[in-house]
Amino acid sequence: MEFFERFAIPNPSIAIYASMVAIGLTVVAIIAGLTYFKKWGYLWREWLTTVDHKRIGIMYLISALIMLFRGGVDAIMLRAQLAVPDNKLLDPQHYNEVFSTHGVIMVMFMAMPFIFAFMNYVVPLQIGARDVAFPRLNALSFWLFFFGAMLFNISFVIGGSPDAGWTSYFPLAGNDFSSHVGTNYYMMAIQISGIGSLMTGINMITTIFKMRAPGMTLMKMPMFTWSVLVTNLIIVTVFPVITVALAMGTMDRLFGTHFFATTNGGMDMLWANLFWVWGHPEVYILILPAFGLYSEIISTFSGRNLYGYKSMVASMVIISALSCMVWAHHFFTMGQGAVANSFFSITTMMIAVPTGVKIFNWLFTLWKGKIRFTVPMLYSLGFIPLFVIGGVTGVMLAMSAADYQYHNTMFLVAHFHNTIIPGVVFAMLAGLTYYWPKMFGFMLNERIGKWAFWLLSIGFCLAFFPMYITGLDGQARRMYTYSEATGYGPLNMLSFVGAGVMAISFALIVYNVYYSVRYSPRNIGADPWDARSLEWATHTPVPEYNFAIEPHVASSQAFWDAKKKGHELFPGKVEKIHMPNSSGVPFIMSAIFFVFGFSMIFSLWIPAIISLIGIFACMAHRSFENDHGRYISVKEIEETETKLRGVN
Repeated sequence: MEFFERFAIPNPSIAIYASMVAIGLTVVAIIAGLTYFKKWGYLWREWLTTVDHKRIGIMYLISALIMLFRGGVDAIMLRAQLAVPDNKLLDPQHYNEVFSTHGVIMVMFMAMPFIFAFMNYVVPLQIGARDVAFPRLNALSFWLFFFGAMLFNISFVIGGSPDAGWTSYFPLAGNDFSSHVGTNYYMMAIQISGIGSLMTGINMITTIFKMRAPGMTLMKMPMFTWSVLVTNLIIVTVFPVITVALAMGTMDRLFGTHFFATTNGGMDMLWANLFWVWGHPEVYILILPAFGLYSEIISTFSGRNLYGYKSMVASMVIISALSCMVWAHHFFTMGQGAVANSFFSITTMMIAVPTGVKIFNWLFTLWKGKIRFTVPMLYSLGFIPLFVIGGVTGVMLAMSAADYQYHNTMFLVAHFHNTIIPGVVFAMLAGLTYYWPKMFGFMLNERIGKWAFWLLSIGFCLAFFPMYITGLDGQARRMYTYSEATGYGPLNMLSFVGAGVMAISFALIVYNVYYSVRYSPRNIGADPWDARSLEWATHTPVPEYNFAIEPHVASSQAFWDAKKKGHELFPGKVEKIHMPNSSGVPFIMSAIFFVFGFSMIFSLWIPAIISLIGIFACMAHRSFENDHGRYISVKEIEETETKLRGVN
């Protein structure tokens, strides 16, 4: 009995029991389906052991979409709880757990893999490379993310979810106030996933610097590739900080150290500083690739080169530098003094300047363009006014004196979502629709996609704009209920209706995928959008080697210039191509990381030690492995090219 009590949920409810049943049935259905259709071998050969950047990108994409709906369920529960005064749908403990998991899932396990999906799939194609610089490390990065996400999600049904918020501030996250293992899940799951993110940063920087096609100087790179380069420079700068902070937090909880305690020489504000030294650049890790996607899409569907290429690059570099100089604006009300508040207030407002430059560059690109109102373009156009509103409210929050009114209110919740949803979610859905035909060989239905866009935009405004009003009127965030006398009820009900409309839009996106799989034509060619950059110059589906002949680049719009100005993209002849071999080690090593993390969460020291030995054994195996990859012969390449030319 003691064994089961160790893993029991501390605050069980009908919803949690229902989740347990649903998870169990889902696992059984997946195992039964793979067994019935005899797909275990296919799954292992083609997906679990792959090092192909395109397949890894697709796996990131699928994981991100699953986590989008997982986090979306949390969001609906939060809005339902606050829809009416004195609601009893969720008790205080469950409300704390739901908003904590919602934030972590949406930032770390939805938005991050969404941007990594496009990084992995698109960047090697945009720069004319065969793969990323370190294919096996890329596979390990994905599987560490995936098993970290799975570890975090089982907390809901084994041991209990974290309840100290997505920021997990100490001493609230310490053993005194969070005695069950939920915060242990937070520490270990984000640590494992974060190691994978750091590896991706190193991999992408190396790929972009060392593997560009001949003629592609830095100032001829497509804008999305530039955004990825700047983003990954931020990743390798700030992710070590959260890695150290999580290690210290784990030691406080498991081994009785006092890094973040309020006694024995500890300092709870040390966690807050370390968290936000990583946490605020993290916002720009999410938003800069989104800016890159918008740049590609707006240029394509305006029929014009991107206006102000150099200023766009400069603005991203400036944003990346300033992003590391603003973290203490989260502490304006915590007594750090007028000088510190003034410095961080000024640096925060300064970020609006390069961001404004980008907005005007996109508007000037649209000016006199031949605009096509496709689904990706609608998301890109809808982003501009909504994101500007979020940016303006960010400048309001940057004023340290005024922040005493805004701090810890729903105004802040509205601002954050007003930047992240149009800035990141809209971009990811635009990129999903834009790159879907290149990934899967058919297009998503435009009519259904436009319905989903308009419902998402309307639902977003209904859900979050009322929060500005209730926040200014004093409604605190993270409060699980409120009295009828406050007068917050009608606007909170409006927010709940908006969240419901957003849920319908996401359901439409799922239906769009189903409908398009069944009915969309497959003879779309390699370039259905009449696009401008190099990823559209290869076949659909993209062959394993990406390009039969290495492209030679003369501009940042290489494919467009090849189509319109007659530039020769593929001089030379077909030669044998070196490619890496698949490997099961990244999957196995990440699975062992999962066991290690689970063992640490529950203080199971013997399994933790054994799994740690297993991790080092996998590293040793790779160190001594004699695997130099393989070559694809000229004959195989020519046969593949002939077949794909017939498809396109």
